[in-house]
Amino acid sequence: MRRFLGAKVEIKLVFSLFLAPNLSTMENTFDPNAAAVADSGIYGLPCTAEEAQIIIIPVEWELTTSYNRGTVDGPATIMEASLQVDLCHHDYPDLWQKGIWMDEFPKELRELHDELAPISEDIINALYEGTIDDDPNHYADLYARIEAATEKKNAWLRERIAYWKAQGKVVGLLGGDHSCPLAYHQYLNEKGVEYGILHADAHCDLREAFEGFKYSHASIFYNTLKFNNVKKLVQVGIRDYCHQEKALAESQPDRIKVFFDRDCRRRIYEGAKWKDIVDEMIAALPEKVYLSIDIDALDPKLCPNTGTPVPGGLEYEELMYLLNRIREAGKDIIGFDLCEVSPAPDGGDWDGNVGARVLFHLCGVAAK
Repeated sequence: MRRFLGAKVEIKLVFSLFLAPNLSTMENTFDPNAAAVADSGIYGLPCTAEEAQIIIIPVEWELTTSYNRGTVDGPATIMEASLQVDLCHHDYPDLWQKGIWMDEFPKELRELHDELAPISEDIINALYEGTIDDDPNHYADLYARIEAATEKKNAWLRERIAYWKAQGKVVGLLGGDHSCPLAYHQYLNEKGVEYGILHADAHCDLREAFEGFKYSHASIFYNTLKFNNVKKLVQVGIRDYCHQEKALAESQPDRIKVFFDRDCRRRIYEGAKWKDIVDEMIAALPEKVYLSIDIDALDPKLCPNTGTPVPGGLEYEELMYLLNRIREAGKDIIGFDLCEVSPAPDGGDWDGNVGARVLFHLCGVAAK
């Protein structure tokens, strides 16, 4: 385990210190075996945005979460935990040399989120209390404010993705709740890219406007499937879903393939190998693949404070194996996101610790 030097400090998502003129210089001046230093970049790396191959865009947003809140602080939690990650990745030992840099989420958008967060909670409370119909015009206005704010955030995010993609960067998103990657799929749709999605999650996220929110975290793939360029959705780890979601998946068998967690477990208990099941997942994916990882795809012992934890799920190494096999199969990974990591209310860093390692592995899988 690396230790970072200096007292625990508030992490700000602005990282361009300890600059080197190019990556070859970084390789000659940066010691990947040393402890990370305070105020260094994500994973303690000293590279600039220009030098980095991989750009992580933090998305501090969670206006529709109705169970555990806190994923809005997922990027800062993972940033802080990343300083403890050793840089010799088992599968991608030279990953650090490619450079990873984290962008900055706009202050005005974070302030807008924080202004609307209690309003979204009021809406959800009114739904549960059965009082939302007492003043329908009032709540319609509140829904409209949240929808408009989310569209403003999505517009910024599309522009930011386009900016980095135009520079040849590998771009990943770091949420935030799982509504965040819609902007990435909007961008890919605008570019006319045909691709499939590998979606690891406890939930299908195929609900239509869950709890009245058009851009709900539970509706991300209902919204994404509106884009005809999305040719395949392969879902893994699924163990919590409603009848409407199941019916939607069954109505599009050529487009949606769900590997329910319980079905996979039964096959393994009866003698199947995880390798064989992964082979089926990979065979269902087209050449171009986007990776969408909700941390709650994992067993909740690995992410106890995530937005909506569910018993069961993937072990850490099962997810790592799946991601590695997708790369080894020669798939063209065109983007990725990691969402729903949330810090513990008492300040514990376990969720960030796991999230930082999943993100590091995603960077290795997606690196060119």
